[in-house]
Amino acid sequence: MQLLQLITLGLAVLGVPLFVVMAAMALLSFHGTGVDPSVVIIEMSRLADTPMLLSLPLFILAGTVLSESKAPVRLLDLSNVLLGWLPGGLAVIALVVCSIFTAFTGASGVTIFALGGLLFPAMLKDRYPEQFSLGLITTSGSLGLLFPPSLPLILYGVIAETRIDHLFLAGMLPGLLMLLLLAAYSIRKGAATRGPRPSVPAGERRRALRAAAWELPLPVIVLGGIYGGFFVVGEAAAVTALYVLIVEMCVHRDITPAQLPSIVVRSMALFGGIFVVLAASMASTSFLIDQEIPAKLFALIREHISSKYTFLLLLNVFLLMVGCLLDIFSALVLVVPLIVPIAQGYGVDPTHLGIIFLTNLQIGYCTPPVGLDLFLASYRFDRPITELYTATLPFLAILLVCLCLITYFPLLSLFLVGLFG
Repeated sequence: MQLLQLITLGLAVLGVPLFVVMAAMALLSFHGTGVDPSVVIIEMSRLADTPMLLSLPLFILAGTVLSESKAPVRLLDLSNVLLGWLPGGLAVIALVVCSIFTAFTGASGVTIFALGGLLFPAMLKDRYPEQFSLGLITTSGSLGLLFPPSLPLILYGVIAETRIDHLFLAGMLPGLLMLLLLAAYSIRKGAATRGPRPSVPAGERRRALRAAAWELPLPVIVLGGIYGGFFVVGEAAAVTALYVLIVEMCVHRDITPAQLPSIVVRSMALFGGIFVVLAASMASTSFLIDQEIPAKLFALIREHISSKYTFLLLLNVFLLMVGCLLDIFSALVLVVPLIVPIAQGYGVDPTHLGIIFLTNLQIGYCTPPVGLDLFLASYRFDRPITELYTATLPFLAILLVCLCLITYFPLLSLFLVGLFG
């Protein structure tokens, strides 16, 4: 049995898909304890009965359609005519548009590739320093993970069995805090390097508003529908996907009927990958609970750490390392089942924990030396990875300050939940 487990771990090192490794470990673990391995299949099938899971493929489809259309260009144009007159206005625009785009597409590198080619030349043309521009766009690649309808927020809710509508509310103020502090730094930097531009004529503002008018209601549909009591999360996802398809195919006609099948295939392939990893994770989690592994870990940690605040500090360090080394979906399915029971033992609210968890993973994406966004930006902009390390440091410092505030002031995450939840 131990030999088979070692072989399975060896296959993981060699790059065998994560769901294969997790399912194999679950089968071997249950078999080793004398439990019928068919329980693994039962746990996997139980996932299909999770109502909230329905929202994932629909939001993924909506995000993929948006990324394939010209919606990013229209949103960028609108933001430019509304905020471009500010010192640092284009930098603020980049932060806002990237965060909106990431909220709908997830932290998959799409934002850097879809918007980086538009924003980086525009910022250089507008006389922003190259280092500042590189750092801003690289950091913005995962900015927006805390805003609904973020896929990682939904996935955390499914794994941790936490209400997704509460997570959507909990992420808003922490997400805005990060956005505002980064925007303040960008305005200060812009004021030092370039003055304000003349205001855009009213006719140009009307043109940009008309062009982006169909994309602007998307956040209202998601949030207004859910918290207005019109939809549950799954229904909001269906309405959002249908609305995006109608707008991009029938109104703007950026997506042709011939393109739609390939977009759907890509979207469902991404969902399929998430689903099989999640199903295997459910089986592994069942074994961990059956063997009381989280309780044993909590007892071990409690022997050395009695303070909740010390635990949160060490948790942040651990999660930052996880965010550097793993993609966000793998990190969620591997770490959440272990962390949630331990954190609850220290009195950490599961909703607050979800925001801490995703904030760390978001920052980990741009943390040297192996943050994923650093490598994506290096490839996209053809710059040495060491140059990206230096460029992102000021933004990373701001995000770490935000992380401390989010971690040690839970009211920041839970205020809106208590008010509207």
